[in-house]
Amino acid sequence: MLIDFKDEDFENKIKNEDVSVIQFSAAWCGPCKTLKPVMDKLADEFKGKAGFYYADIEDGGINTGSAAGIKGVPTVIVYKKGVEVDRKVGGVPESHMKEFLDKNI
Repeated sequence: MLIDFKDEDFENKIKNEDVSVIQFSAAWCGPCKTLKPVMDKLADEFKGKAGFYYADIEDGGINTGSAAGIKGVPTVIVYKKGVEVDRKVGGVPESHMKEFLDKNI
């Protein structure tokens, strides 16, 4: 299950976790809504290996989204100790997202 992300979580959690995955999204974004249940499922599959977060770029994750240079949603970024290691932009099938996470976690 994805944890709701707020900007202060970057300093408090993301920089301290070995691996973190953030889905940057927006309430009005159709592909974001489609990706969320996929990410919820993958968060359960990867439980204990990474923290999984859901950041709304127009709400709680606005500053982090700007700092990460988010230009399109959904964007999923994998961080290690707060440093970006990879990103996937756009709505993708579950198999592609799982492959992306397998490669980076």
